Amino acid sequence: MTSLNTEWAVRELDRFIDMTVTEHTKEPGLVGFYETAASSEEITQQLQVVEMIVRRVLPIDALSNLALMSGATGEWKQVRPLCLRAKSLLERKAEIEQNLGDGAPEMSASKMHPWIWDGAASLWKSGHFREAVEGAIRKLNAETQNKLGRRDVSETDLFNQAFSDQEPVAGKPRLRRMKDDGSKTFKSVQRGARSFAEGVFAGIRNPLAHEADQEMPEQQALEYLAALSVLARWVDESTLEVAP
Repeated sequence: MTSLNTEWAVRELDRFIDMTVTEHTKEPGLVGFYETAASSEEITQQLQVVEMIVRRVLPIDALSNLALMSGATGEWKQVRPLCLRAKSLLERKAEIEQNLGDGAPEMSASKMHPWIWDGAASLWKSGHFREAVEGAIRKLNAETQNKLGRRDVSETDLFNQAFSDQEPVAGKPRLRRMKDDGSKTFKSVQRGARSFAEGVFAGIRNPLAHEADQEMPEQQALEYLAALSVLARWVDESTLEVAP
């Protein structure tokens, strides 16, 4: 679905608002009456367009008392104030989003998996985002070694062996994200964890080692921590399977 054309919508709302401006008319000896700037036929035609715009722009609760019945007498009187509201929202959309936010979900580094935030926190708070990511990777690697009881391997090799779908052997326990029932699903989630871990170390960890003199933008660092948090959660929640 294409986004709303704000310029067009404001123009159509303005047209309707101008058409429904009323002027009090009174001739000598007669009772006065109010006359709109446009004819009722023109207003009815434009009403069909602005109703759709209003419904698109305003929250549902703003429309709850609006009875839009085609051809109803004075129908435009219900719609006109809503058009004014919709126009204001559209014209001040950028200002509103800047000051109130756009409603998108926010991601907090402190709410990521504890291993990741523990490894990154002190450096993150001092604005050293690249080093904070490196600290989180070291913490993730160490905690995974601790869970497996291994110090002989690390990083990519560690995770490849940990999430192997092969049976555990002496000194090489496995991490199982789900019960090994021999299904394609089991093999898939194990392979997914191995591939994801390999991507983390190849795409995040290795480049960082060659960029020691370059700071990282905060948003990029936050996204990296999110990827690390996913991997940390998989490790933490996996069942350790050791050889008999």
